[in-house]
Amino acid sequence: MNEEILINITPQETRVAIVQQGAVQELHVERTLSRGRVGNIYLGKIARVLPGMQSAFIDIGLERAAFLHVADIWQPRPPGSGHGSHNQAPLQPIEKTIYEGQTLMVQVIKDPIGTKGARLSTQISIAGRTLVYLPQEPHIGISQKIESEAEREAVRARLTAVIPAEEKGGYIVRTIAEDATSEELANDVIYLRKTWTTLKALALRSPPTTLLHQDLNLAHRVLRDFVNDETSKIQIDSRETSQMLFEFAAEFTPAVSARLHHYTGERPLFDLYNIEAEILRALSRRVDLKSGGYLMIDQTEAMTTIDVNTGGYVGARNFDDTIFRTNLEATLTIARQLRLRNLGGIIIIDFIDMENAEHREAVLNELKKALSRDRTRVTMSGFSQLGLVEMTRKRTRESLAHVLCEPCQVCDGKGQLKTPRTVCYDVLREILRESRQFNPREFRVVAAQAVIDLFLEEESQHLAMLCDFIGKPISLQVESNLSQEQYDIVLM
Repeated sequence: MNEEILINITPQETRVAIVQQGAVQELHVERTLSRGRVGNIYLGKIARVLPGMQSAFIDIGLERAAFLHVADIWQPRPPGSGHGSHNQAPLQPIEKTIYEGQTLMVQVIKDPIGTKGARLSTQISIAGRTLVYLPQEPHIGISQKIESEAEREAVRARLTAVIPAEEKGGYIVRTIAEDATSEELANDVIYLRKTWTTLKALALRSPPTTLLHQDLNLAHRVLRDFVNDETSKIQIDSRETSQMLFEFAAEFTPAVSARLHHYTGERPLFDLYNIEAEILRALSRRVDLKSGGYLMIDQTEAMTTIDVNTGGYVGARNFDDTIFRTNLEATLTIARQLRLRNLGGIIIIDFIDMENAEHREAVLNELKKALSRDRTRVTMSGFSQLGLVEMTRKRTRESLAHVLCEPCQVCDGKGQLKTPRTVCYDVLREILRESRQFNPREFRVVAAQAVIDLFLEEESQHLAMLCDFIGKPISLQVESNLSQEQYDIVLM
């Protein structure tokens, strides 16, 4: 599949679009004032240990304290117990492992999202082009995406041959290293070991909350993480950034250099590929399907729900076939939208109900196939008893909507407002309530235009009845700065 990567650079932000066969598959945005922190390594100070939650809050110098769970604390383990901190058994209780006031080297594994602070790990990993260095681990791991056993053993042998004899750390071989030469692997080993040595020395002479190591910016991460065999061209619309990436590629990723191009066209790069319009569509709840059906995507703090609808698609054969074809088309669009919007966490998909078990199985298989292209880890289950497909997608960074948008100040993110009539009735009840506590000369209602108009027209009789009941006059005043739900009752 032919793939192009477009990099748009401005002083305030970097935007990256990954385009396959003319369609945008992924969008990444990094702003100068708020760079992502995943991969950063800090010298943290333990602010509080919570034995009941088996976790701790760590001060790393950010606005909110970061979170460290006992499962993310690296602990020595006996040989053969499996790789990864989550496979260590048994884990020592957190109160016996760390203590308040302790200085600890930690790495961000999940950015602050919403009201939650960053999530941390004490198992340090430093990413290179072909390898990930694990200074605390003694083994070599191979990416699961390298499926051929012969290839796995071959790359393991090439790596083992270039690792210094005194090396005590471990490595994970990335997918891109499948065809890497011994020289490329050796260069990555030297770079990663040097980075770790520098980092350790800095930690010894730095105060708590110091940033010891910062991950590459988005433009450089494109060359390290996004480029693959399917990538035919990488276009950058900034001369300065192009030169930086050419130099970076020459040193770390020579095979990529020929695919780098400095875009000098008159039209903005993103306009040329219609990316701006795609960004607007990626912020919308509704996603139209080519057949006439559509998806409704709702993102909440707890989960994301995706509802599939037939819409204007009526099919050509029968109702079951119409539903099946709509659901099949939706699988490809859903997989693309998850990548495009960078949706993570729990995702619930409500396909149109299918009675045919073969149809359900075919839709599931098509969804798995579409999700296999996702570089982010996805776990999916089958149809539940309620006919829903449940899945999780690893969330490490904010979604596109959270980066580009904020909750509406009028509805506070609810997506709906009280009607003017509802507000009118709230006002009438409030006046009645206050008339029993106070004895003013007059009540004045200050509200939005729509609410005052309703009091002057359809609700005028109810307002007059209340005036008679409480024995006080009620005056009305429009305040254009108030939203439809806001009002004030002034005692005159």
